[in-house]
Amino acid sequence: MSNNGISQQTAYSTGQHSSEEKGQNSLPPELMTDFRKEEQHIKSNGASEKKKFVEDMLAGASLAPAQSLWTTEASGSVQLRIDELCPQETITVHQMFLNSVQKYGSLPALASKRKGKWEKITFSEYYSCCRMAAKSFLKLGLERFHSVAILGFNSAEWFISAVGTVFAGGLTTGIYTTNSPEACLYVANDSRANIIVVENQKQLDKILQIKDDLPHLKAIVLYSGSLQTKLPNLYSWEEFMGLGVDIPDKTLDDVISSQKANQCCVLIYTSGTTGKPKGVMLSHDNITWTAHLASRAGDMQPAEYSQETIVSYLPLSHIAAQIYDLWTGIQWGELVYFAQPDALKGSLVGTLKEAMPSSHMGVPRVWEKIMEKVKQEVSCCAYVKRKLVTWAMSVTLEANQKYKNDEEKSFLFTLANSLVLEKLHAELGFSFCRKFFSGAAPIGNDTIQFFLGLDIRLCEVYGMSESSGPHFMSGPKTYKLASCGKVVPGCRYKLANVDADGNGEVCLWGRNIFMGYLNMKDKTAEAFDEDGWLQSGDLGKADDEGFLYITGRIKELIITAGGENVPPLLIEDAVKKELPIISNAMLIGDKKKFLSMLITLKCVTSAETMEPTDDLSFEAVEYCQKLGSHATKVSDIIGGKDKLVNHAIQEGISRVNAKATSNAQRIQKWTILGKDFSVSGGELGPTMKLRRPVVLKIYNEKVETFYRE
Repeated sequence: MSNNGISQQTAYSTGQHSSEEKGQNSLPPELMTDFRKEEQHIKSNGASEKKKFVEDMLAGASLAPAQSLWTTEASGSVQLRIDELCPQETITVHQMFLNSVQKYGSLPALASKRKGKWEKITFSEYYSCCRMAAKSFLKLGLERFHSVAILGFNSAEWFISAVGTVFAGGLTTGIYTTNSPEACLYVANDSRANIIVVENQKQLDKILQIKDDLPHLKAIVLYSGSLQTKLPNLYSWEEFMGLGVDIPDKTLDDVISSQKANQCCVLIYTSGTTGKPKGVMLSHDNITWTAHLASRAGDMQPAEYSQETIVSYLPLSHIAAQIYDLWTGIQWGELVYFAQPDALKGSLVGTLKEAMPSSHMGVPRVWEKIMEKVKQEVSCCAYVKRKLVTWAMSVTLEANQKYKNDEEKSFLFTLANSLVLEKLHAELGFSFCRKFFSGAAPIGNDTIQFFLGLDIRLCEVYGMSESSGPHFMSGPKTYKLASCGKVVPGCRYKLANVDADGNGEVCLWGRNIFMGYLNMKDKTAEAFDEDGWLQSGDLGKADDEGFLYITGRIKELIITAGGENVPPLLIEDAVKKELPIISNAMLIGDKKKFLSMLITLKCVTSAETMEPTDDLSFEAVEYCQKLGSHATKVSDIIGGKDKLVNHAIQEGISRVNAKATSNAQRIQKWTILGKDFSVSGGELGPTMKLRRPVVLKIYNEKVETFYRE
């Protein structure tokens, strides 16, 4: 798309382009009245004042005085890592948004499904809604560097609340929807939440249980559904958006103008797998620099060339979704469709088919579920069709492993694509998708290979909350199987304490490195080395071309009673590769005489509760049938009941043991658990990462039986 097709309106443009003329729905009716009031404020300023406002706001952001690379105070400021690799001008979140409205004002920004129809708002309307929300936050008494906590599924209201919070000088703080009331209390209290925005009655009930223990809390806002009970300082979304209509523009503009790029604007709380959740403080510069530079490393296109379309469904309280969906969306003028709250229960594919994204991000478990669904549906096809799909995937996998460019691939690949893969892509909602990313946790090699057979190249991203998300990225031009790609341009890395095999701790440097952990001086000091490099805690190695491979995690490193260092991830992955019936495998042996393993089997997940059931998955049943077993449930196998399956698992583990580098790295004992790991069970974190300390606590008795004489 050329620049001629993009509105060059000022930031205060509010839709003279007429979204109806573009076949879009405009703002939801309940917001139109307040939106028009905001519009009148805007128009009354006059053209010359609007121009001056834009020029003033787009001027480079000055920095607050700072003596250190890190701080633990919400109101603190830090020195930025500006050097010859990343000399870009510092800007605030507001400046980034204002710049985008200048370029993309008339383009659709957010799409929400209401009563079966997609309603879209433009970037100009989006910006004005964020100003309205910011004024309402100020009206409710949001204090500088206090937080607005947001507890709910992805939505336009989530985005507007997040950006409005930053405009109003607060700290955007997401809370996982799976959090208990006690976990919500910790985050809201630690971040000094003045306002909590919740999605529905279920989330509201959590906050009502703890509100009396939150000394800084002034108001609660419900953004989906109607209020069942009217309580003091509890507002519906419509009421909230109208609260600040009488706040003068100058009041808000003064707050915005006072913001500095090296001050905090976002808090990302870690999942607390190894202790209390830590509040990762991200500055304006962390957000704006990462949204600009890291996304381009993944080949995300500015809307001047081609507007990207994405579907937002992963938890926005996690850095991966927040930087990919929210902040990068603003930076490059992307159109964001919001999935339904039951996306991971089955509705996501329907949304993908309607939205037709150009780029898609998933955590490994999402890609695994898609893989399982495809396998199941293919196996149900008639014999000839099943053979055709198998042939097409085999040809495609071979072509993708052998050649980098489509032009080099064979006629058979082209035939497989036209006969089979195009239809499969359409069934998944990926007809127009050209970029596929996987992040937040390690992904299995079998999953990567499966999707290569579908001509879907999963580009791994490596980073952490403390690096504002991506620090290494794979992409169309930087891809190697099983690697996390290369370091994002402008960032640096080093490997510390490298061993004989080339493995060392991955240490990070760049404008994306966080400010510090809120209220945690000791933890913050531990995170950096003496030169200010962020110590990731991950073990990795790099090849001659600079591609990074993550090989383990230092805190997860098992040190046996004999002093042998064992990285569990490599052994666990090897077991899962040998035995496709296995869902999760957790190696045990720290301070023990030998290694043992807890195993769970692939099973059906309840569509309603997302709890693992006793029923084996289709793939697991198929595996059993090939062995001659009639097992259809986990309970048919555990406790050694099914001799065929248990024997096959032992043989698979023996094959893994045969490749071990030493006797200390061999698995001596194992057991199958009666239930798969899950988020609700506590064994997995919100992004499906294994919570090893929790698993050890839950299954302590079983583990101890391994080591009794």
